[in-house]
Amino acid sequence: MSSNTVTITLNGREFKLIGTAHVSRESIEEVRNIISNEKPDMVCVELDQGRYNSITQNDNWEKLNLSKVFREGKGFLLIANLVLASFQRRLGNELGVKPGEEMRTAITAAGEMGIPHSLCDREVHTTLRRAWARCGFWSRSKLLASLLASAFTTEKLNEQEIENLKDKNELDGMMSELAAYLPAVKAVLIDERDRYLASKIWTSTPPEAAEPKKIAAVVGAGHMQGMIAHLEKLASGEVSADVSELDKIPPKGFFSKIAKFIIPAAIIGLIAAGFITTGKDLGLEMIKNWILWNGSLAAVGAIIALGHPLAILVSFFGAPLTSLTPVIGVGILSGLVQATFSKPRVSDVQNITEDSTSLKGIYRNRITRALLVFFFSSLGSSAATFILIPLMGKLLAS
Repeated sequence: MSSNTVTITLNGREFKLIGTAHVSRESIEEVRNIISNEKPDMVCVELDQGRYNSITQNDNWEKLNLSKVFREGKGFLLIANLVLASFQRRLGNELGVKPGEEMRTAITAAGEMGIPHSLCDREVHTTLRRAWARCGFWSRSKLLASLLASAFTTEKLNEQEIENLKDKNELDGMMSELAAYLPAVKAVLIDERDRYLASKIWTSTPPEAAEPKKIAAVVGAGHMQGMIAHLEKLASGEVSADVSELDKIPPKGFFSKIAKFIIPAAIIGLIAAGFITTGKDLGLEMIKNWILWNGSLAAVGAIIALGHPLAILVSFFGAPLTSLTPVIGVGILSGLVQATFSKPRVSDVQNITEDSTSLKGIYRNRITRALLVFFFSSLGSSAATFILIPLMGKLLAS
């Protein structure tokens, strides 16, 4: 049996954990062989309902309402989800393996043998939102930079390098790097999900409510050691199997709630001080700088995204105003305009996953183009804000 598979017996039940790389041909064969030969009472897979739908339903993206995504302020979540999916898809294309195929194989093999299966992972949107909530400003910036780097990288991994990702030494090194670079993200993406997966696997039972004696769990190799530790704690009664708190988005702290008001208040305060202390000339100069810098950088962002002319205009005129309100960002407006005047086509919906794997495809697809307009106009406006606050302070002090 592969060294990527670990069998542990706890409280009279056998847990067979199959560690996989999500675009590994060997993992697919290993999963199929173990389920066929071992005939477990239950098969658990590292999938949530959303990702299960995405690998089993071809029309999953047809349900996407892009305008609703922007109105509800979920643009960054959708970008993160797409980037993560496109990175795996690109690796899979290079190796001729569909991402998540080992999970589909596990479910198919279980179904053919009449074995019940269970989806044991947390919803990906919950995971991303919890990771975002745990990050401070610099961690969020580093996370976005990492996501963008993975989206546009041209580095290729061969099949042996993919298989090496299941090796304990390789994984330990990767986990150490992630913990050092983004500890809050590692805690949510890895540590919390180790516990979540272990608890769901521990409590999974067939529909007939008979307790399974042998459980096969197909999970990413990076979760193996953490899951084993949590399963042992569950068996000893050291921890509870209740993980409902991990499905909740942490409430914003007091500082987070007021932070979005602080910057607009600081800007308005600086402009007011300019009028009060030195007369209208300085105040008007500050207003002119604010409009030109904020509008121009937001518009440049929309231009970089090859946005619709109206989206570029909305970015220019909207950024100076939206930056002074905590309830809406310019990216929401520019993204809505882009999605309205450059409506996604049927082909954009059908090809979004494939298009997201290349820079050319991202610009060609109207859905991802709208997301680029949203992202780059927001980035431009934010950059202008951080440039202008010290600049305005310097003008006031001179």
